[in-house]
Amino acid sequence: MSPVPIHPVIEEVTRRIAERSATARRAYLERVAAARSEGPVRAGLACSNLAHGFAACGGSDRLAIRGLREPGVAIVSAYNDLLSAHQPLHEYPEWIKDAARSAGGVARFAGGVPAMCDGITQGRAGMELSLFSREVIAMATGIALSHEMFDGALLLGVCDKIVPGLLIGALAFGHLPAILVPAGPMASGLPNKDKARVRQLFAEGRATREDLLEAESASYHSAGTCTFYGTANSNQLVVEVMGLHLPGASFVPPGTPLRRALTEEAGRRVVTLAREEYTPLAEVVSERSVVNGVVSLLATGGSTNHTMHLVAIAAAAGIELTWDDFADLSSVAPLLANVYPNGSADINHFHAAGGVQFLIGTLLDAGLLHEDVRTVAGDGLHRYRSEPVLIDGSLTWREVPARSLDLDVLRPASDPFAEDGGLRMLNGNLGRAVIKVSAVAPEHHVVRAPARVFSSQQAFTEAFRAGELDRDVAVVIRNQGPQANGMPELHGLTPALGALMDRGYRVALITDGRMSGASGKIPSAIQLTPEAAAGGPLSRIEDGDEIVLDADAGRLEVLVDAEELASRPLRDSAPDGASWIGTGRELFTALRRAVGPADQGASVFGPMTPGHFGAPARV
Repeated sequence: MSPVPIHPVIEEVTRRIAERSATARRAYLERVAAARSEGPVRAGLACSNLAHGFAACGGSDRLAIRGLREPGVAIVSAYNDLLSAHQPLHEYPEWIKDAARSAGGVARFAGGVPAMCDGITQGRAGMELSLFSREVIAMATGIALSHEMFDGALLLGVCDKIVPGLLIGALAFGHLPAILVPAGPMASGLPNKDKARVRQLFAEGRATREDLLEAESASYHSAGTCTFYGTANSNQLVVEVMGLHLPGASFVPPGTPLRRALTEEAGRRVVTLAREEYTPLAEVVSERSVVNGVVSLLATGGSTNHTMHLVAIAAAAGIELTWDDFADLSSVAPLLANVYPNGSADINHFHAAGGVQFLIGTLLDAGLLHEDVRTVAGDGLHRYRSEPVLIDGSLTWREVPARSLDLDVLRPASDPFAEDGGLRMLNGNLGRAVIKVSAVAPEHHVVRAPARVFSSQQAFTEAFRAGELDRDVAVVIRNQGPQANGMPELHGLTPALGALMDRGYRVALITDGRMSGASGKIPSAIQLTPEAAAGGPLSRIEDGDEIVLDADAGRLEVLVDAEELASRPLRDSAPDGASWIGTGRELFTALRRAVGPADQGASVFGPMTPGHFGAPARV
């Protein structure tokens, strides 16, 4: 069967990414190539260094490490038993060690990385550390891999900032083969729409705290990842389409024989990649695989957080990905999944309908994904059309049906839920922002309303409860960007904003903060850059200013004369060092000073640009 021609827009975006990235990508690949060694890297260590490296080992592992023949495999894990998504990782290291040993390698637990839960910290001070935790995880991964004892790596993590952080850190060691190892989702509980309904009733004062807690605990009820299609599950889908998981690994539940078999196979496979089929991470994360990741995100209505995470991941591999690339890819990537908050299904329903394997197949057949990529399963993305199964206890792969098993949840590219990916860029005299419209009704794509300005979630909540927002309103929440307070997620605002919409008002949200994968039915211009703390125009908006959010035309403007807007004094201010303390925030002050703008990944790694300091955005 001859390959399907790639869609011209996919081809053009990939070409321009490669062209603009040529110098940085070449330098990156040369650097990681120079770090490769023939045979186990530990052979280059002095005797004292090496002796420290196997001092705690015993038995055959000690002999293997001392013998300088078998590949060493680093296990880097985000395990903790506080978080449901990461609790299953507890057993993985011993499974992996046995599997690697059977394949002729030696796996060792090289380091743990922190994993915080946005669900626990939502609306709390700890949430202001969430985005910065990605950088900490990347640095912790670097420390784990820095001992020059390893020829490959297994990265164990699931949620939000954890997977991007692991990947950014590992890309600094891009000469190593690396496989991401997930844990899988929890079983389906209370339907997400029912949970959202109770949240809104509570926000309106029509449900009790006990009602709310009962609904929340029925939704989040066991080990595994939360089942809505937020950043955690977007992570898993995107990295699988990028070829960084074993095929079909993303959404197999924890605590099942198949999950254990896939984890053990990852331990064997990374030994093979280090020894017989050398496949460095630097070559798996390429311009083509990055484009594949973006297309898969758009085709499933995934988390807006990845407009920053994928930019930062690409940059770690010497690739310059921009928001314009997202916008152009979104124009041709059809929406194929109907998973909450874009629909009523959860990720388990998506998986049962054909999941990642059907998605990859239909996008390949439509010329919307690059087939010619390197993956941890071998060359070519076609390998990811097959799903893992156990037959008589042995792991094997089989091709999934060529049709969706539930067209209400997952559709072919020839019959999408929408013709585009639903992620759009907004430009105007306020700067640049992202809007996700896949869950927003068409009649709400355009909102013109007077501004009501807040500098905290708490102030907004108080105004809502006082009945001050019962009207058409463009809610502005500023000083929520990375320089201001670490760019917390603001989807705790959703129930109140949804209640205003249900009362018949025209409502929009404009913010330099984030809304994450839980972005829902409210038209929200998020991640606005330049942010208010950098002197962006957002810092000069006043109550009553007329704001236009037009998702269809890609427009975000305040209807104020340019000279008047520029002459206004800066309103409010980001918290100063003396007040940005408590819950550990003071420990992150250096990151707050160094962080870059949202459209460049909100990263502390890499150079700052004029746009970071409040230069006019490109309109």
